[in-house]
Amino acid sequence: MSGDGTTADDDPLQTAVWRLRSRACWADAAALLAPATPDTALQRASLLVERCLYTEAGWEEAEDALRTAEALADSDDERGAAACERGYLAYAATLFRVRDRADEARAALGRAAALIAPGAPGRALLDFRRGLIAENLTRSPQAARAAYRRAHAGATAHADPLLLSATWRHLAGLALREGELTEARQGFAESLRIREELGYLVGTAPALVSLAETETEPEASRLREEARRLFRLLGGVPTWLTTQLAPPAPGAATA
Repeated sequence: MSGDGTTADDDPLQTAVWRLRSRACWADAAALLAPATPDTALQRASLLVERCLYTEAGWEEAEDALRTAEALADSDDERGAAACERGYLAYAATLFRVRDRADEARAALGRAAALIAPGAPGRALLDFRRGLIAENLTRSPQAARAAYRRAHAGATAHADPLLLSATWRHLAGLALREGELTEARQGFAESLRIREELGYLVGTAPALVSLAETETEPEASRLREEARRLFRLLGGVPTWLTTQLAPPAPGAATA
């Protein structure tokens, strides 16, 4: 998760891509990008991979775009970035039980680590994704926290606010599991603030739901209702919020 086109002086094409992406229109955003260069092919692939994470669909199209990006990559940085996307797609397929590709995910991110230099802009995103694997596949919160912290530092150094919103959110999630409510609330609030400032609508509902977990009533219900409104507005995306945002049963008791 890395942001493009979010400032007034950006390239009009990138601004259009960002606006579509932030509103869950990944296919439309990808259609604006001709895969004629390594950069545009990689950006197109990353959009379609991200769509898989939010919709649990579009796997074949993402695979095709990724193969194109891998074929066009001709520098270590480009090959490393493509490997990072390969690992992320394999992680998503494993997470959503489409197919167990955990070994492929680890191998691809390992390849990316060998190609992307420490301190390079792409390293922070790689660290974040290694944290996701440690947290959700390996079930190693300690390793996940270390990776998220490296990603957080890198996102801060390279001024990548969208990635920073993700590192805040996942560090807060680990804190919440350990009962550190104040730390969790702060992290979730920072993540939400950044996403709202960026206009990243598709990522705002998850941030609202997470923050609601740290709040008492009536604030928790207000946050969930706002998340539900955005979820409906975006056509039920992200799909993995469906159960959490199901409306209360008629007549159900409320606090």
